[in-house]
Amino acid sequence: MNENIRSNEVGPQESLPDDLATHRGFSRVFQPGKLTFGFIAPLEGYPDSAGPSLEDHVEMARKADQIGMAALWLRDVPFYDPDFGDVGQILDPMVYAGWLAAVTRNIAIGTAGIVAPLRHPLLVAKQAASVDQLMGGRFLLGLAGGDRPTEFPAFGLPFVNRAERYREARSIIKAVTEHTYPVLKSDHYGTLRGQLDMVPRPVGPKLPTIAIGRGGQSVEWIAEHMDAWIWAGFDPRTMTDVIPRWRAAGDGVNFKPYGYGTLFDLLEDPNAPLQPGRVLRAGRNALIEFWKAQEEAGISHVGLHMKPTRRPARDILDELAEFVLPHFPAHTRDA
Repeated sequence: MNENIRSNEVGPQESLPDDLATHRGFSRVFQPGKLTFGFIAPLEGYPDSAGPSLEDHVEMARKADQIGMAALWLRDVPFYDPDFGDVGQILDPMVYAGWLAAVTRNIAIGTAGIVAPLRHPLLVAKQAASVDQLMGGRFLLGLAGGDRPTEFPAFGLPFVNRAERYREARSIIKAVTEHTYPVLKSDHYGTLRGQLDMVPRPVGPKLPTIAIGRGGQSVEWIAEHMDAWIWAGFDPRTMTDVIPRWRAAGDGVNFKPYGYGTLFDLLEDPNAPLQPGRVLRAGRNALIEFWKAQEEAGISHVGLHMKPTRRPARDILDELAEFVLPHFPAHTRDA
């Protein structure tokens, strides 16, 4: 086992709560004791550019679905800020999620994540429930706190209280998607007095909400209020370090998934060793060993962002499907 990974297996008593175990998207991505993989859109490399070409993105989304990948994750980047140098998949994540609903069949579609302090939570709830209906219960709402200070003045919003607004947004989204005619008062987003009921509702009894990054919150708050956590660290080899604290923050009965997103480059040499740094770069054999150790340690999901690669994305998907995914049987090929 990699010396940086600590074993911390999911206990046999842990399981998904009923309202998540029956959710098509959540139960595909998060399975107790198993590791799944997804892609952070776009499904292409663009190492020398701030944004992708989006060529063949229909074909690549369908291919990811067909080979049994668990999820496609969409980032929320409203502006191009040269200081950050990346615009994600360019397209608005909610609009793109609705489009992906029409061209995929089984893969979960999630946001990684909607910048909650920049968007009114009632509109986020409406959009999320609508997309979830369009894709038959495959949508996962990932919420982020926002890490680009220059965006906030453009929306007339302060950067300093984004963590507080994040918590309120989560509470409002939960209220209007899980309860009829809710009554609630918010310091930042308005008041509901039991006279309005949001339509449509999500397909299932709840809309899974996932913390993307920390959002300015403690690990304990995330464990209590969110259905899962996907972190974005600088070194994928250290992503297991927080697991003991994460598991201690849970209730010990319900499985509370934890995963991470990472820049990714699958090298052509299958025996190339794992390289240090913030890009997860290695040949397939080293990656299989690395991910098996992370699965044993308690990692539930890894979101792969192919921005650094110069290989054709379809070659990477083919190699993952043939040589890597069979080692992680949570994945199934979809007809």
